[in-house]
Amino acid sequence: MVKKAHKTVGVMGGMGPDATVDFMARVVALTDAACDQDHIHMIVDQDPTIPNRQRAIASGNDDVTPRLGIMARRLEAAGADFLVLVCNTAHVFLDDVRSTTSIPFVDLIEESVAEIERLCPDARSVGVMATGACLQSGIYQRVIGKSGRQSVITNETQTGQLMQLINAVKAGDQSAAVRQGMRSIAAALVEDGAAVLIAGCTEIPLVFGAADSPVPVIESTNILARRTVELATGLASFTSTNA
Repeated sequence: MVKKAHKTVGVMGGMGPDATVDFMARVVALTDAACDQDHIHMIVDQDPTIPNRQRAIASGNDDVTPRLGIMARRLEAAGADFLVLVCNTAHVFLDDVRSTTSIPFVDLIEESVAEIERLCPDARSVGVMATGACLQSGIYQRVIGKSGRQSVITNETQTGQLMQLINAVKAGDQSAAVRQGMRSIAAALVEDGAAVLIAGCTEIPLVFGAADSPVPVIESTNILARRTVELATGLASFTSTNA
């Protein structure tokens, strides 16, 4: 029997580079493959020069959307059938970027929140570990609210500490000290009532996962990788929310 051809994935990466490589490795690990030809064709635009998403959101000076739009069109022109954006915070700009292409996007925020229903449907309070700008935008809080759940987010001091840890990971530090710092943030969210945690920054799963938390952890990178495999191999199809 001839296997149905896989769809080609356009990977919008570089935000940060290690997180993009981690995403690609997870896609490879999750693919049911017996040989090279069974794997998924990924066209990767690893562009670390995309402007700082934190500054763009904090200042209101959006220099990110035009660059993401160029990247999306470049991947579409190269042959991508659909796009994934390997950065939670950059999804703040996704609605405007969508309009620049004619191919679907996988919405990392929507997919991560939807995973709660599968993993722990009875959880009503969701702890969000994310960047300051991502929390400021309310992008996770809105989607969690739509699901009928309550968000538990870090306070100002904790958010500052988490940003220091995320920036350390971006700088190549995946040490035990950074992992312990992530654990402390997670523990504080659980103490505040979180029944499940979303690791809502693609740097976080590089040093923090389910083994580091007393409650279930939804690793956004892993959710995106699994959904990418499902869509590329035909195990799932796009809905109107993806298009």
